[in-house]
Amino acid sequence: MHQVSLAASLGMSQSEVSASLRRSRVARLVAQGKSQVHPQALLEFLCYGLRYVFPAEPGPIHRGMPTAHSAPPLKQLIRSQDVYVWPSPDGEVRGETITPLYPSVPAAARQDAILYSLLALVDALRVGRAREIALAQDWLKKYLLHGRTT
Repeated sequence: MHQVSLAASLGMSQSEVSASLRRSRVARLVAQGKSQVHPQALLEFLCYGLRYVFPAEPGPIHRGMPTAHSAPPLKQLIRSQDVYVWPSPDGEVRGETITPLYPSVPAAARQDAILYSLLALVDALRVGRAREIALAQDWLKKYLLHGRTT
């Protein structure tokens, strides 16, 4: 995907996308001179490093967009009293707030169901318990290494 269209779809500036790609190349998450992701490296980072670099702690209850195990695809597999949301004035449910990785995450997720599922899985890695984390890792592995979304 071209940087301009990527920036537009994510609600980020082109300079932010460029800087992110540059950092990702240094970290060897993206191929040098390209925008092609190294799936295994990204999976390892998400599963074992993300929660330390981007920790999340549930906050006060607000209206928002469901995330982590409260959103698809984990919502169908996990029964929990805890509801996690990205705070959003036009959100559908009330729950404990999780700060998204970037302020435009809820808007970008509303436009793309696959992106929404992936970002919710990432949040499950950030705030989940052992079972939720294991399920999220399994889904992310299927998507990143095998290209399956269901």
